[in-house]
Amino acid sequence: MDDPRVLVVDDEPNIRDLVEVALRFHGFAVVTAATGDEALRRVREDRPALIVLDVMLPDLDGFEVCRRLRGDGDETPVIFLTARDTSSDTVTGLALGGDDYVTKPFAVDALVARVRAVLRRARPPAASSSADEVLRVADLEVDVAHWTVRRSDTEIELSPTEFRLLTYFMRNPGRVLSRAQLLENVWGWDHSAGSPVVETYVSYLRRKLGSDLIHTQRGVGYALRPPA
Repeated sequence: MDDPRVLVVDDEPNIRDLVEVALRFHGFAVVTAATGDEALRRVREDRPALIVLDVMLPDLDGFEVCRRLRGDGDETPVIFLTARDTSSDTVTGLALGGDDYVTKPFAVDALVARVRAVLRRARPPAASSSADEVLRVADLEVDVAHWTVRRSDTEIELSPTEFRLLTYFMRNPGRVLSRAQLLENVWGWDHSAGSPVVETYVSYLRRKLGSDLIHTQRGVGYALRPPA
């Protein structure tokens, strides 16, 4: 199997080179870009498996690059590099379809681990008996093999991360799941204590599925239960 190709986008040559060397050392093929326009061109030409994307770029910022990719139907996983660990930046990146984020300065080994985790999550489920399962709670149905979601026979379109989160809820109906459990089992990596990633994606699911399925247990976590 060919080495997964990662596109590294950063206008700072030292960071770009550092990340490239680290990823190559760990078995990834790497292409690089220094601007947003170059990044979009590289995506079209090189078809990377994942993009490490700096938010602050000299032309198009990383958010705009991601917005354009998603607008074109390109679902290549994106890990944002951001200089500020603020909730607004994180929510913006996730809302645009980003899969993860890493704040500068960062440990290279931690970034490599994030890359591996996101690629692992993005991989379609292997063909197996468990992949053929159809999960049901009330009028909500998740077909794991075909990555489809229906409620009351209406198909609902979810992003890959939303689908993984919903599937984890569906496999644990009625159980109160802590934020730490959701991070570990859906995102596969520990986020900072102030990260709003779980809350953000729960709100996305409620918006798409309705607010009567996923319930908040204050101070504990969330549970998927049939409507009363």
